[in-house]
Amino acid sequence: MSEYSFSDAQADMRSGYLHGAPGIAASSVAWLSAAAVALTVSASAAVWTLLIAGAFIHPVGVLITRALGSAGTHQPRNPLARLAMEGTFWMLAGIAIAFGISALRIEWFFPAMLLVIGGRYLTFQTVYGLSLYWILGVALCAAGIALALLRAPVAVSALAGGLIEVVFATVVYLRAKRVAA
Repeated sequence: MSEYSFSDAQADMRSGYLHGAPGIAASSVAWLSAAAVALTVSASAAVWTLLIAGAFIHPVGVLITRALGSAGTHQPRNPLARLAMEGTFWMLAGIAIAFGISALRIEWFFPAMLLVIGGRYLTFQTVYGLSLYWILGVALCAAGIALALLRAPVAVSALAGGLIEVVFATVVYLRAKRVAA
């Protein structure tokens, strides 16, 4: 296709990336790894765990997508790829802010990251055309605010992010499989 309708572009993204479920699953592993490190090593090590594991979310998500039988890519001229990349730049800026906040109070890092990642998922509603991403984004943002207000321990905040994403990865994957059937 040389020209895309908006709905064609969204369908291409859903088809190429299994509705984004493998990416959510890869992200959940990063969050859950950070929670485990927070419990067993230190809060500072947990921050670095999320940052380092987070750098591998997209490539790991693509590998999972391909292992599950989808392309793990979109059509080269899909205009929504640009939105996904623009969202990545905003997310990286948000990560820098969250990291800076952690120098003030380390327990604020994970709630701040929940807000950053939740905001990123809000844009995925447009990329994939799935309102589930609005719900996921709001759930992560609400968890971030609540956990910050409750002054939750680092491990609890990281675990919350991981568990929310596990639930949504499962729901989005099951939806993708149902649509494909």
